[in-house]
Formats: sequence, C-alpha cells, structure tokens
Amino acid sequence: MEKQDMSFPVEHLINQATIARKNAYTPYSHFPVGAAVLTTTGEVYTGCNIENSSYGATCCAERVALFKAVSQGHRDIWGIAVVAGSQEPVPPCGICRQVMIELAPQAVVAMANLEGKREVRTVAELLPSPFGGGFL
Repeated sequence: MEKQDMSFPVEHLINQATIARKNAYTPYSHFPVGAAVLTTTGEVYTGCNIENSSYGATCCAERVALFKAVSQGHRDIWGIAVVAGSQEPVPPCGICRQVMIELAPQAVVAMANLEGKREVRTVAELLPSPFGGGFL
C-alpha cells in the first residue's frame, strides 16, 4: 500500500481497534481502550490497555499495538486507530503521543468512540514541538 493512497481504511482500522478493546484488562479504571496499527505493507496489529495495581506498570492500547508491530520488524506505520467508550473520540495520552512521534511520526491517527464519532489527525498535529533524539 502506498502511504499517499487516499483510500486509507479508517473504518476497518477502527473496527479492529473496537474488537481489540474487548480484551482490555481494566479492573481499576474500568475504561477499556482498543487500538490498531496499520503498517505500510498492510499488516494490522492490535492492542488493548492492560492495567496493573502499580499504575506505572500499566500499558496503553496504542503502545501495545505499536510495540507488537515494531517487535515484528515493522518500521513504517501508516495509521493508528484508538477507540474507547468516551463521549467524544478518545485522544492518545501524552506518553503514547511521545511513542508515536518516535515510532510512527508520519502516521495518521483515527480517534473514535463507540457511538460513531470520529476525528482524524496526524501524529505531528497531536504532538507539535516534540522531544526527540536530536536533543540527546
């Protein structure tokens, strides 16, 4: 798939994230989130948030999906979808935005809720003036 292809499968990616959301482990927040990552070669990797009683050990759905894709050798991410049962489309948290700028800086991010509200942004729009390796 060419990244410039305007037929970006937003709904398919949101559907995959919605399915992944069902596997979330959220005994503390009761706020399940699902994510799906699309590589430029067409593979989709999904993730859900996984909480821990030591909150710092919790991992967001977006990072789970991105880490799965990267651990399988994918370095060119085309799109990311994130879905939650919020009133508005759910945006990624700050940590996830930082991971996205590192691992998927050119990606499109589709944010959605369960009622069909959608918002699509680029990673750069979600994290302007990012911190990166050039500062180290």
